Amino acid sequence: MLTRFEIPTQGPGLYEFTAPLARWLAGLSVSEGLLTLFIQHTSASLLVQENADPEVQTDLTAFFHRLVPPTTDPSMAYLTHIYEGPDDMPAHIKAAMMPVSLSIPVSDGRMQLGTWQGVYVVEHRTRPHRRQVVAKLLPG
Repeated sequence: MLTRFEIPTQGPGLYEFTAPLARWLAGLSVSEGLLTLFIQHTSASLLVQENADPEVQTDLTAFFHRLVPPTTDPSMAYLTHIYEGPDDMPAHIKAAMMPVSLSIPVSDGRMQLGTWQGVYVVEHRTRPHRRQVVAKLLPG
């Protein structure tokens, strides 16, 4: 009951993958347990967040950019890990502040998310990536 999801990203933002997770869970023989998710990257995160109003995702992306701007911003001149560009170390900082794993209860083959909740990869880098998320349902 372990699988990997590949989530394509196109720069900073939240990328929902609730639907593929739900389809995978619906196809399993076990219908109760704890879904664990882990992103295999140090410059992206996982998040459960509102999926009804896209402004929430836009505002969160803008907030994190303001909180940790690229190294081209004078306030970030103290950073030294800039080998992959001005978004390199800021992406690592954001990933260190946000979850890289999630646990979601599953009952009757469905994630027990709230009405307006979705599961997201949060991309912190500016160029496109293909993020890998490992999912495992622990029977319960």
